[in-house]
Order: sequence, then C-alpha cells, then structure tokens
Amino acid sequence: MLNIQLVELDHETRMKLLPREQEVVKELEQNGSIVDTFIKLDMSGIYIVMIANDAEDVHAKLSLLPYYPYMKIEIVPVRLVNNVNQ
Repeated sequence: MLNIQLVELDHETRMKLLPREQEVVKELEQNGSIVDTFIKLDMSGIYIVMIANDAEDVHAKLSLLPYYPYMKIEIVPVRLVNNVNQ
C-alpha cells in the first residue's frame, strides 16, 4: 500500500501532465501492477494498492509516471487476505 503525497507540483504543471499520468496509471492497472487507487479529498496525493516484489520494484513501476518526480512515497507493506467463510 502506498501513501503518496505530491510536493512542489504547481497547478499548471499538474494539468499539463495529467493526461499522460492517467494513461500510465490505466496501463499499470491493466497489467495488474496497480490493484486500486484512492485520491485524497484535498487532492494532495493518492493512496495506491500495488503488487510489487519490493521497494525497488515499486519505484521502477512508479518511475513511469509523469508525477513521479513530485511524489513523496511512503510504502506500507501489506498482504492480501482472502475472505473465506468457514
């Protein structure tokens, strides 16, 4: 799970990069790297549930994003727990 804060990203740059950012996020969702995303209400960042082997893998995948240079990333390792009714 990633807690991502956007820092020093002005509105003009954000809007300019947004279409490509959305395209790359969609690609990462389609290839199974990103499981889910939650945009913070104040638009200051995002929470991402991501499948990755380690922190290096997280950064390798996220580095494809145009917003990556503006991201302060906190990685919180979690594991998927399937709901099994027994």
